[in-house]
Amino acid sequence: MAEIRIENLHKAFDNFVAVRESSFTVRDGEFFVMLGPSGCGKTTTLRMIAGLEMPTAGRIYLDGEDVTYKRGGERDIAFVFQLFALYPHMNVRQNISFPLRMEGVGRREVRARTEEVAAMLQIDHLLKRPVNGLSSGDRQRVALGRAIVRRAKAFLLDEPLGALDAEFRDLMCEELRALHDRVGATSVYVTHDQVEAMSMADRICVMNKGEVLQIGSPSEIYARPATRFVAGFIGTPSMNFLTGQGGFDAGASAIRVNGSAIAVPRLREPLDHGGAIIGVRPEHISIAGEGALKGEVFAVEYMGSRQLITVDTDAGRLRVRAPNTTRVDFGETVGLNFDSQRLVVFHPETGRALASDLSEPAHG
Repeated sequence: MAEIRIENLHKAFDNFVAVRESSFTVRDGEFFVMLGPSGCGKTTTLRMIAGLEMPTAGRIYLDGEDVTYKRGGERDIAFVFQLFALYPHMNVRQNISFPLRMEGVGRREVRARTEEVAAMLQIDHLLKRPVNGLSSGDRQRVALGRAIVRRAKAFLLDEPLGALDAEFRDLMCEELRALHDRVGATSVYVTHDQVEAMSMADRICVMNKGEVLQIGSPSEIYARPATRFVAGFIGTPSMNFLTGQGGFDAGASAIRVNGSAIAVPRLREPLDHGGAIIGVRPEHISIAGEGALKGEVFAVEYMGSRQLITVDTDAGRLRVRAPNTTRVDFGETVGLNFDSQRLVVFHPETGRALASDLSEPAHG
């Protein structure tokens, strides 16, 4: 397998910039997920790596070789499309073995490798079946098998689970990650679904409006988002935000919100005007009789061992993830306390996370 290195990759369609000066490295054997909303540039980036789109500027290296302007067929990369792209007139065996037959691999080896991959994907009993009669999940396995059978240097997957129902998608997430570990592949996986990204990735690359905003492990991106966009995009439910008042000097450890002082990790940067944004995850807020903020319970959603409590405060609506032993009623006034060492402070204009005593956010 191979390392993929992207340097200052840029793609413009007339006046529209789809990917803006992106640089990152996918490590050898890594499961690397590109995550972001529709239209953020992640699929365009993947297609440039695959050789299906030519960049406007920048370089693409595969296993140390500059492949920027090589055709897709010359890059030794396997691509899995969102809508399977199977050959409807072929059965399962013929679909999986097609790349090997096109490369002139011997008949005996084609048979052995096809059956090996089919067994790995648990579709060996379907090898004689036409693909049109298969379920969506089995067709996705055939598409994966056709990619894996080539033993390419890298595997690129463009939202391959998007057409599956939620329950089966969860199962396929587990199977895809296990398959990646068995094959030892370098994999680049594109999705807009943060649950898929968080459950499968070694590292996640978050994109928005054509730009790479942050690259890091799922835990890094969740705990130390580099921007307000990343903080709001990652997490279910997403991070709560409070607007502070007044500026502060470097070394500040509290920000005023609606007249109350909210403790935050000691900040290393000053802010000479008001409006700093404090981000806090729902699980880092607790219900108390007295608290840093007070509010009225708007809704309670029971979720097994936990519950999600929505509280309306003068500083805005906040969502709290609490144990199911916490007893509150609709309309009740409650106090809210915050885990001060888990809060993240963002610049009000740029949205960038301000440096604090927390570890620096990972920008990639």
